Amino acid sequence: QEQLVESGGGSVEAGGSMTLTCEASLYTLMHHAMAWFRQAPGKEREGVAFINTNSIKRYGDSAKGRFTISRDNDKRTVYLQMNSLKPEDTGMYYCARAQLTGLLTPPLQSSQYDTWGQGTQVTVTS
Repeated sequence: QEQLVESGGGSVEAGGSMTLTCEASLYTLMHHAMAWFRQAPGKEREGVAFINTNSIKRYGDSAKGRFTISRDNDKRTVYLQMNSLKPEDTGMYYCARAQLTGLLTPPLQSSQYDTWGQGTQVTVTS
C-alpha cells in the first residue's frame, strides 16, 4: 500500500516562504496525479495545488501567483513552494494521490484522491 510522507512544515512570519515535500513511490509519480490540500481548524479541506504526470498544473484561487507545485520523479518527491505567506494560509497541509491513472489533467476534488499523507502543519504568524 502506498504511503505518502509530508515534511517541511513549521512556523513562519507573514510574507515569508516555505517549501513542503511529499515523498512517494516512483510508481505513484509515474502514473498518478498528485495534489496538495489544506485544512484549517473549523474549515473544510481546500485544494491548493495539483499536478499531473505530464506536469500539467492547476491551483486553487488562494494559491495562484504565490504557490508552485512541482515534481521530481528521480527524487520521488512532490514539492509545494509557498511564497508571500499569509496568516490565512495556516493549516494542516496534506499530500494526496489521485485514485485514477492516465488522466489528461489533474482532478481538483478531494473525493478524487484516495491516498493521503499524515499531514504537516503550517503556521503563519502576523
